[in-house]
Amino acid sequence: MTLTPLTPRSPDTLSAPPAVLHAPVIDWFEAHARDLPWRRPEAGAWGVMVSEFMLQQTPVGRVLPVYEQWLARWPRPADLAAEPPGEAVRTWGRLGYPRRALRLHAAASAITELHGGTVPGDHAALLALPGVGEYTAAAVASFAYGQRHAVLDTNVRRVLARAVTGVQYPPNATTAAERRLARALLPESEPVAARWAAATMELGALVCTARTPQCGRCPIAGSCAWRAAGSPAHDGPPRRGQTYAGTDRQVRGKLLAVLREAVAPVPQRVLDAVWDEPVQRARALDGLVADGLVEPLEDGTYRLPLT
Repeated sequence: MTLTPLTPRSPDTLSAPPAVLHAPVIDWFEAHARDLPWRRPEAGAWGVMVSEFMLQQTPVGRVLPVYEQWLARWPRPADLAAEPPGEAVRTWGRLGYPRRALRLHAAASAITELHGGTVPGDHAALLALPGVGEYTAAAVASFAYGQRHAVLDTNVRRVLARAVTGVQYPPNATTAAERRLARALLPESEPVAARWAAATMELGALVCTARTPQCGRCPIAGSCAWRAAGSPAHDGPPRRGQTYAGTDRQVRGKLLAVLREAVAPVPQRVLDAVWDEPVQRARALDGLVADGLVEPLEDGTYRLPLT
């Protein structure tokens, strides 16, 4: 197939009909999509929502075992809502950013109380749930209910930045222009638009990657504005992950690991043993308490939250 090249443009304009991109990307997805449990019909909207919370800033390989464990224990939102939020933190394990576990528990509680235990399909109702932002609402509505929404994660933004606007990387934060571009590119058909959302995300994850894009495998390489411009690296290298060793994040993780393994409240002296530097340790513990991830008791012990 000969494709019409796209030339670098403002995100507010399109240099070729969106259909030039739709069929090749969706066909590629049908042939190359990974078999992930949240993509299977039996996952349902709850499985999709759980995956979206877990996949934020976390690779698929780390998410898979925790996802399976989570859905085996809490196959419905009401099952999770019936347990203390600390159990969500415990089962979250070492996925990182454990406040996501509390937000998912809060969302499950709201779904149980306000929607009869069924994840709502209405985009506005999804957006009103605790811990659900613009991206997650669009992703659940699209992937679980086959609706027509612009789903803009890092992978999709990178694909659109290169293929349509001709730049190597998208801006640090999602812009209004990117949202307009994503909406302009949506297929008119709801089912096709939902497939397009999943396909562009997978293309960014597997082929149009941040550091080593595999343009030879890309189904729209002939239409890519960035390649047509000579693949210029004018907007800086991909952002590197935050250093972990020695940070408050590491200390918080070590403290939470002790509390997750405990069956009873943990004395201060046990927590003191996980990190030698007392000021940083105290700061990390205070932060966990402030975030609602740890509950201090009157006798000086600590536990995961019960309410």
